[in-house]
Amino acid sequence: MQQALIPVLATLAYVAACADEPPPPATSALTPPESSDSIESITLHPLFAAGFTCQNHWEGQLQFVGDALGADCLITDLVETEDVGAFSRYFKTNGTTNEDWFSWRAEVLAPVTGTVSRININPVTNEVGFLGQPPASFLIIERADGLSVLIAHVRELSVEQGAEVQAGQPIAKVGNNGFSRTPHIHIGAWAADGTPRQIQFDLRAHGALMQTEG
Repeated sequence: MQQALIPVLATLAYVAACADEPPPPATSALTPPESSDSIESITLHPLFAAGFTCQNHWEGQLQFVGDALGADCLITDLVETEDVGAFSRYFKTNGTTNEDWFSWRAEVLAPVTGTVSRININPVTNEVGFLGQPPASFLIIERADGLSVLIAHVRELSVEQGAEVQAGQPIAKVGNNGFSRTPHIHIGAWAADGTPRQIQFDLRAHGALMQTEG
């Protein structure tokens, strides 16, 4: 019996000895892991002179340059209804046609100052809800420091390959083509060595746009 108590007594003695020590730091599944290899980000001019939201592609979701760490951006607006009040959404009624989406044919603004290094045109407009065939209509703008920005699913481009553009300049309109189900813009950025960049938008510039439009 005494031998059986030895492990228990030893444990109690250890607990008592540690009672005055500070507790170990709390851990949580919500705490992001520390990393010295953080993702570099780039601040871009807003794509639209309107309210919009973006769904980001997390690291590892897409691998190709221009897709990796990119975002799909759509214009939103407040819609009032008789039965459920007013709320923000992407389309005016039921979203079953391209024309019903606030993004459709909206003016797209250049996210950076630079040179239009490449343009691709896909003339086929997708039916809402159904994926089309890639590649999409897109253009790439290269900045002086080698950063490149892809703007995809556009239509009615107002610039040509080789043109110099300024951040905030209208360059195209929103389309629905290529690997896409709805009118939106995909945007992706990468450094000269091909390393993708995490994207954020200049909220001060966006505020100035909204005040001008308002």
